Amino acid sequence: MEDNPVQRSNKWLDDLSKGLGHQLEAITVEGLKIVKALEGSILCNFVVSNRISDADGNWHVGAMATLIDDVGAAAIYSYGGHIKASVDFNISFFSTAKIHEEVELEAKVVGDKGRITSVIIEVRRKNNGELIALGKQWMASNNNSNKASKL
Repeated sequence: MEDNPVQRSNKWLDDLSKGLGHQLEAITVEGLKIVKALEGSILCNFVVSNRISDADGNWHVGAMATLIDDVGAAAIYSYGGHIKASVDFNISFFSTAKIHEEVELEAKVVGDKGRITSVIIEVRRKNNGELIALGKQWMASNNNSNKASKL
């Protein structure tokens, strides 16, 4: 079994993308492909399916928020090695994506204060790099981290 936080966070995201986990979350993450994963950073590709679209054929904002939350949490887990809970989560939406459009999600840990860690998640169109959404998330834990502060 994996003993490395990066490998464990990758396995968690990969399992979700294959339908393992909570039904709504699994539908939202279905088809996610991890391109690159490092400590505190994850890059993924994702094709918007019709299962997570609104009546106009756009990626549903709730489904987008769930995916942004999961990819951000995986980046934080890969950095700190323990599960945290969201204490502040916001998303700025700049555009939308249509059914069958490929997007790229990149999450990077940008701050760590021991029990609280911050991540930024960018969602971009794969074909031209246009920013679709920007997520900012702070997650807290009751577990002490030994990582040095980046703030």
